[in-house]
Amino acid sequence: MARIREHLLATLKLRVSLFVFLPFLVVVSLEIGEAKRHRRSGTAPTTEQVEAYNKYYNYVDLTRLLQSMAQKYPRIANLSSIGRSVEGRELWVMRITKDPDTDAPGKPKFKYVGNMHGDETISRQVLVYLVEYLLGKYGEEPRITELVNSTDIYIMPSMNPDGFEKSLEGDCNGEAGGRQNARNIDLNRSFPDQFGKINVNQDSIPEVRAVISWILEKKFVLSGNLHGGTVVASYPFDDSASHQREGHYSRSDDDSLFRYLARVYAQNHPVMKTGQPNCPDTPEETFKDGITNGAQWYDVPGGMQDYNYLHGNCLEITMELSCCKYPPASQLHKEWDLNRESLLAYMEKVHIGVRGYVTEAINGTALPNVSIVVAGINHNLTTGQYGDYYRLLLPGIYNISAMVPGYTSMMVHDVQVMEGKATEVNFTLAPVVSEPSGSITEPTSSMPPATTTTTPVSTTATSSPNPTQNRVVLPEGNKSSSPLSPLLQQPIQPQEFRHHNYADMELFFRKYSSEFPSIAHRYSIGHSVEGHELYVMVISDNPKVHEQGEPEFKYVGNMHGNEVVGRELLLNLIEYLCRNYGTDPEVTQLVNNTRIHIMPSMNPDGYEVAKEGDAKGYRGRNNSNNFDLNRNFPDQFATITEPRQPETIAVMHWLKSNPFVLSANLHGGSLVVNYPYDDDKQGITQYSISPDDKVFQQVARAYSQENPLMHNGHPCEDLYPDEYFEDGITNGANWYNVPGGMQDWNYLNTNCFEVTIELGCVKYPLAKDLPTYWEQNRRALLQFIHQVHNGVKGTVTDIKDGTAIPNAIISVEEIEHNITTADTGDYWRLLVPGTYVLTASAQGYMPVKIYATVPKEGMEVVDFKLTRVHSEPKGQTPKGPPATQDPSEEEFQSFIKGLSLAEGLEQLVSSTDTENSFRYRRYKELAEFLRGLTLNFPKITSLRSLGQSVEFRTIWALEISNKPEEAEPSEPKIRFVAGVHGNAPVGTELLLEFAAFLCINYGKNPAITRLINETRIVILPSINPDGRELAKEKQCTSTLGMTNAHGKDLDTDFFGNASQRVVEAQPETRAVMDLILEKGYTLSVALDGGSLLATYPYDKPVQPVENEGTLKYLANVYASNHAKMHLGVTGCPNNGQMGNIPDGVLRAAERQSHMGSMKDFSVDFGHCPEITVYTGCCLFPPAEQLATLWAENKKPLLSMLVEVHKGVRGVVRDKSGKPIVGAMIVLNGGVRVFTAEGGYFHALLAPGNHNIEAVADGYQQQRQEVVVSSYEAASSIIIEFDMDNSIFGLPREFVVATAAASMTALVVTACIIWCVCSAKSNRQKDGFHRLRQHRDDYEDEIRLTSMGSKKSLLAHEFQDESESDEETLYANKL
Repeated sequence: MARIREHLLATLKLRVSLFVFLPFLVVVSLEIGEAKRHRRSGTAPTTEQVEAYNKYYNYVDLTRLLQSMAQKYPRIANLSSIGRSVEGRELWVMRITKDPDTDAPGKPKFKYVGNMHGDETISRQVLVYLVEYLLGKYGEEPRITELVNSTDIYIMPSMNPDGFEKSLEGDCNGEAGGRQNARNIDLNRSFPDQFGKINVNQDSIPEVRAVISWILEKKFVLSGNLHGGTVVASYPFDDSASHQREGHYSRSDDDSLFRYLARVYAQNHPVMKTGQPNCPDTPEETFKDGITNGAQWYDVPGGMQDYNYLHGNCLEITMELSCCKYPPASQLHKEWDLNRESLLAYMEKVHIGVRGYVTEAINGTALPNVSIVVAGINHNLTTGQYGDYYRLLLPGIYNISAMVPGYTSMMVHDVQVMEGKATEVNFTLAPVVSEPSGSITEPTSSMPPATTTTTPVSTTATSSPNPTQNRVVLPEGNKSSSPLSPLLQQPIQPQEFRHHNYADMELFFRKYSSEFPSIAHRYSIGHSVEGHELYVMVISDNPKVHEQGEPEFKYVGNMHGNEVVGRELLLNLIEYLCRNYGTDPEVTQLVNNTRIHIMPSMNPDGYEVAKEGDAKGYRGRNNSNNFDLNRNFPDQFATITEPRQPETIAVMHWLKSNPFVLSANLHGGSLVVNYPYDDDKQGITQYSISPDDKVFQQVARAYSQENPLMHNGHPCEDLYPDEYFEDGITNGANWYNVPGGMQDWNYLNTNCFEVTIELGCVKYPLAKDLPTYWEQNRRALLQFIHQVHNGVKGTVTDIKDGTAIPNAIISVEEIEHNITTADTGDYWRLLVPGTYVLTASAQGYMPVKIYATVPKEGMEVVDFKLTRVHSEPKGQTPKGPPATQDPSEEEFQSFIKGLSLAEGLEQLVSSTDTENSFRYRRYKELAEFLRGLTLNFPKITSLRSLGQSVEFRTIWALEISNKPEEAEPSEPKIRFVAGVHGNAPVGTELLLEFAAFLCINYGKNPAITRLINETRIVILPSINPDGRELAKEKQCTSTLGMTNAHGKDLDTDFFGNASQRVVEAQPETRAVMDLILEKGYTLSVALDGGSLLATYPYDKPVQPVENEGTLKYLANVYASNHAKMHLGVTGCPNNGQMGNIPDGVLRAAERQSHMGSMKDFSVDFGHCPEITVYTGCCLFPPAEQLATLWAENKKPLLSMLVEVHKGVRGVVRDKSGKPIVGAMIVLNGGVRVFTAEGGYFHALLAPGNHNIEAVADGYQQQRQEVVVSSYEAASSIIIEFDMDNSIFGLPREFVVATAAASMTALVVTACIIWCVCSAKSNRQKDGFHRLRQHRDDYEDEIRLTSMGSKKSLLAHEFQDESESDEETLYANKL
């Protein structure tokens, strides 16, 4: 019975178990049966459809097909819409994964997007085929089954269904339309962009808004954007800060990974991998390995792939699938075969790298939005809602951290990433709270270990950098420590403390810049007297470029060579920042959000002679020329007569070239922070207050408060017992006067606020004391960097197109110190807490005023959007159609703006290096060189003779243009001239090199090619060849060769009026005058020597100078792009020119007044502005210096090619459209230019508002106001004349009627007068008799009255002595 009972019980248990298990078996059997049915029929039970690959699906067909597949495969497919198009079509997305209706962790999200451009249709179809393939092969092919089970796949066949409906099959070039959405917006130019604002009405791009929301919600890991038009895989970045049209490689932080991913797609595509698409419209276009950097191919601002990377956790590349955008449907099967393997292989790469989870230590809950930081790669991503993350990486060994506010950071060292599947690394973070200093830091015991699939992972949590310590909050009863718990790590401190000589310091720089290349970049700003490099280490997450919105900070040390503590502290700081980046939150935050420049030694020469142990001496204080560098800067109150030193000049140029915000100059000999001003007008010891005195006190205290000994205020009681500084800070002049100091120059000439920090009483302490100095100053050095983030910051942009406005002025009400925006339009204004009125103003824009409240800590963000001053007509409005901007002109506008803003021109210079061998060329070699250019570059050069010199040497003019033999009046024409003085041949050699540079880069560099295509460039390398033959090299001041063979200074021989000329013009002068009088030139640049500045007309002493603002502006453009000239340091003792010239620009007459100059003639008679550039103090320097001179002048010469396209240009024509040649264009009521063939005119003007009057005989005068920008190409205007119907300013009809009436009145009046006179004559003729009966008496009378008038003679010839009527009647009665 017992056995029976046992048997029954066992049977019952089995039946219960089978009953429980039965539903599972049923489900499995149903799935298997359904899969078998699908494999047999390839259709859903309700429909029968086989893909034929021979037709395009319109929106209705596509919708029906996707819905059918979703119904057919409900367990692995889910169809949804993420939004609607402009015309209301759904943006369908098919989600393919196991259990597609639920979200679960552990599967990375992947997406494909197609048909973003509506007329690029291959992508739409192959994604439909991909959906069918994945669903149909699931459960049949292991590869597909694994991919679907392990990946959350999203496929959007059409992002632009409206555009597709408008496109036409067979349209390979997109000529039928359909590329844009229904609002005519290019969707791939409409995403937020890192390098500028995309000015698109959001209501016009619902497709983009939907995709952005989708990207941000899903946190995709990998993506592909499918296009058409060629065959290549393109990867980020798609544009650059310069927006150079093409040829600029814009590198992302994951550049190597992107190239790998792009290559995966390309290498699996039979055509793409060849790199030779052979597209009919671009047969010469090739791509190495079938991939390209987006911006290097062509600039695409507002692209989707960059947005994915920068904002969506997602790496995306763009695949161009076919040369023909909308090929015939008969090619669809072939295209699917070409792309199928690439599509699958690319999807599989979503599983490489590192993956894992981040959880909370106490209760194990998932932590979303935790930053996953890979040391050495400055691009982070964040965890999803389940705490999961997927970080794609190439094989290698990495240090990976997890960071989130409120939790202890955790780093996993030496994570090994292998080929294939991702390494799993999990993080567990402990919460932290702030405790007062002295609290105990306790590790948690409940924290599970971090794990990896390859090797055990040791995890390290970093402590907070704040003065307070962090404590992990533990649940009660969990006080014991687990051996697997991570220890809270203190920041890594410098390991070696020693004095570094120059060689040692140089190796230090090389070591850290090579060990930490992603955050540390070494560069030199110049050389000392003895040739030592003035090294700077810049530390930032993107160290080589200024990032918009990120402030620039600097430390300078060792300005006095024997004050060495600053030098060593700054080397310690470099090491500290590099070694703690990615692990210490404070360091990571500072490096990610600040561009930190560190110059440990400004005076390396002085350091080399200084001696260790020197407490208060002077050996090594000065530079090798024995000048104190901190008394060598231009001063506001005193004239600095000592020559500017190379170290000083290098630093001044450095400061002018970077938008520094805050700085400290580290010294020794006391212990105090000293702030401006450093001197005053009286030169006595008293408080010299600056407009930003409160800000300076705030930043000074920020440093001193972190150094207790300094803050105490009694720094050096043994050396200076009576010295006391309250709070450890002092006003410079209130301590002692320092004229020519660096900190004041920073504040007065740049945007930078600088203080001077005295670090210790001993100038050159023993090496054993250096650790103590580091410990005393470590916190202060970091805290001072934090001060750059206090105040107000923002950007100034154009309200219309969102472009940045450089050099806009930011003023603060009641503080008389303005700052300006950087090239990228961003600004930082240090302020103490409070409410302020800020005003942003820029030339050509209406100023904007905004109230801002500065918090106690941090920055208030205030962005300004300025409205351009519109061209308002004055008087009569110019009639005719408005000037419309065709796409090519709009693109050229963007091209010029790109070269004018930010680093555009600098990048052009650096990307066009050419091999050169500099030497001086005499006349024969010069002529051969010019002929060589025409022989080697015949399509873009033309050489002609202007005439001959006294000694019969030809004066050559070389034209460089895409059509040098044709007149192109619509293009600006620029003239470069050199050699007017034969003893200053540097300009000649620079222009020859410039000509070669342009020719060699034509067709190779897109920017140079574009400039040559759009400009007519005329180069006269030597006006005075005879004088040049006499001049001698290395003669800096000799006048030998200055004049021509007749002993005439040619720059005094240009006279336009014969009355001014005493003798006949020299043959050289006549040749150049004839060229100038050809007119048509927009700008002229003359190169000379003997100084270092740019001058503008006039050389003759005239006051005032018409159009002086424009002339000075043009000279300033050249000087500001010159490495040294803009500093205004003439420094030419050989010719007596000393002192400081503001911005390196001077009116010519102020330098050396004389008559008959070439530039004056050009302005007065050629109607062309000309500036003269003096390239250096030495007239004829050694040939070895030519390379340096070329490097200094290459950028400014190119800037003139850009500048010549600005100002105002247009066409003058009559109502019938006939161009009017010779019409006079009057600028601001003074300067005149004349229209050329075709009615074209072009005039350069300084940025701002200008009045233009157009005058032509027989036409009504036209007036217009134009706005000129410093960074935009001239917009074309059309001036259309009406016939002049006015006479004397009155309507023609009125004048004619008035004249007719007047003539009639005159005739009538004349008739009346004649009648009256006739009647009177008849009545009174008997009353006249001769006055003289004798001729003699009459002649005597004539002689007596000969001095009188004819009227007098007639008056005396006859006299009326007749009686009145009454008298006659009375006499008759008698």
